[in-house]
Amino acid sequence: MTGPRRAALFDLDGVLLDSAAAVRATLAAVATCATGRRVMPGDLPPGALRRPRIEVLALLDVDDPDDACDRWWDGAMSAHPVQPFPGVLSGLLALRAQGTATGAVTLQDPDRLRWLLPPTLSELLEVVITRQDAPPKPAPDGLHLALNRLNIGPERAVFVGDSPTDMTAARAAGVLALGAVWGWHPPAALHAAGAAHLLPGPTSIGPSLLRHLPLIDRA
Repeated sequence: MTGPRRAALFDLDGVLLDSAAAVRATLAAVATCATGRRVMPGDLPPGALRRPRIEVLALLDVDDPDDACDRWWDGAMSAHPVQPFPGVLSGLLALRAQGTATGAVTLQDPDRLRWLLPPTLSELLEVVITRQDAPPKPAPDGLHLALNRLNIGPERAVFVGDSPTDMTAARAAGVLALGAVWGWHPPAALHAAGAAHLLPGPTSIGPSLLRHLPLIDRA
């Protein structure tokens, strides 16, 4: 008999989806619409992807960043289709082929995912938890909900994220935290936030992720 089923959960932006350029372009477009002056991605403040979008827009002299995002964010973002990082689809296929459950826990809005998430990626994820399904990371609730839907315990799961809040959420959920150093935050920040291991590139996604879990007794 095979052992109990295990799960590999992921953040979307910066881990599965190569969305950095699209987010930079969207921030610039929203700032342009809100201020009436042309803002280019190169005009964004340092570390823009590591800051809340409201903070970035405020630094670009947007008077009401929340209203600006409500008005223009989705329209601007939809003009910049994103794709999975190279190696992600084959890695997820390999995980599924050996019986591992796969899913994502994201800060994205569910309505946005209908056009943001490529079908080739969506069909390889058994569960996707959004900010409307559970309190967002760093709260562990989204990870707990994903595992509950998969009927898998946290001790049999890994979570791959690219931010300190991802690492905090994984640790609080009792899930093994793996840091994606190809994402938006530096390795030192992931390590300081509690990443158990740092993964060097998106080709790290695959059955080898589960080697980081403690040995599981075979039935």
